[in-house]
Amino acid sequence: MSDFPNQPPRRLRVLAAMSGGVDSAVAAARAAEAGHDVTGVHLALSANPQSFRTGARGCCTVEDSRDARRAADVIGIPFYVWDLAERFREDVVEDFVAEYAAGRTPNPCLRCNEKIKFAALLDRALALGFDAVCTGHYANVATAPDGTRELHRSADAGKDQSYVLGVLDQRQLAHAMFPLGDTRATKDEIRAEAERRGLAVARKPDSHDICFIADGDTQGFLARRLGSQEGPILDEEGAVVGTHEGAYAFTVGQRKGLRLGVPAADGKPRYVLDISPVNNTVTVGPAEALEVTALTAVRPRWCGAPPEGPVRCTAQLRAHGEDVAVTAEADGDTLAVAFDEPVRGVAPGQAVVLYDGTRVIGSATIAATDRTARTPAPTGRTA
Repeated sequence: MSDFPNQPPRRLRVLAAMSGGVDSAVAAARAAEAGHDVTGVHLALSANPQSFRTGARGCCTVEDSRDARRAADVIGIPFYVWDLAERFREDVVEDFVAEYAAGRTPNPCLRCNEKIKFAALLDRALALGFDAVCTGHYANVATAPDGTRELHRSADAGKDQSYVLGVLDQRQLAHAMFPLGDTRATKDEIRAEAERRGLAVARKPDSHDICFIADGDTQGFLARRLGSQEGPILDEEGAVVGTHEGAYAFTVGQRKGLRLGVPAADGKPRYVLDISPVNNTVTVGPAEALEVTALTAVRPRWCGAPPEGPVRCTAQLRAHGEDVAVTAEADGDTLAVAFDEPVRGVAPGQAVVLYDGTRVIGSATIAATDRTARTPAPTGRTA
């Protein structure tokens, strides 16, 4: 599948978001090579752009801006830097902190794609007369027979990034272009392509983890903003088995770093089962207590028409997670999902993304989970 496959070939005005990394540089080069009128733009998102990345962490620094500019020069396209730092701080960073303070585990990449790259950036691009926004994501956009746009997994499942794009709606998909989505090239082959094109970012390390936490210390980042909030760590019976300096530092399913003072009676490892910001407690227990049979999610975002009635489909619960079979039913602003088999490590704040084969149906934010005994999944039609 490729971008705009069922439309007559035409020269599009394309705004290529260039992070300063190899993927976005190759995507911009491919769009230009396809004959489109491409302009590169680097989003200045850091409140302190003078800082430089540490190893393979971080992004959006002066170094990245310069790398993006050099890549645009080699490709032969105009290049600009747009300052969206304030919008990024409000919509992504502050949302991230607030979600952790509320005992939830957010995914800032989804929020960035929704609020920055395909909202703030796309709105500005359309206002300036561009037809599409191009990024280096590994995903596919196709046009269905009825003319609607569909988001699909990338050709290479190992690099697929459709999970973090599951927040895109029809309007946004209509102007999205992902030139890397239909390639089965390995990352080494993408780097080799960049080298053949003369792009200096060919050997640049990938950024990873959370882009605005350059040192990778999420707990330290949150502590600086939320302060120390000492509280108890409880077992399933309510007995105190340890203390913590802030419930926000934990996520459901976490095993390491619990520093429990009282070992489990059976000697087995314990995991975080629940985080309660109201009374500042963290509850731990055995791995089997993490098993979730159903969830309720809110704020659904549909890539096309919302599903009608219960549908059989698959769900992905984290960026690199496995597909699991589910029955899902939308009801206004909520989504109910029942798992065929129990799953572990599902935390409020995470995104659940639904798929019909390779097609993304939509996504929603997990609000609550059900750990009661499993019941047979209701019968529903396939999405």
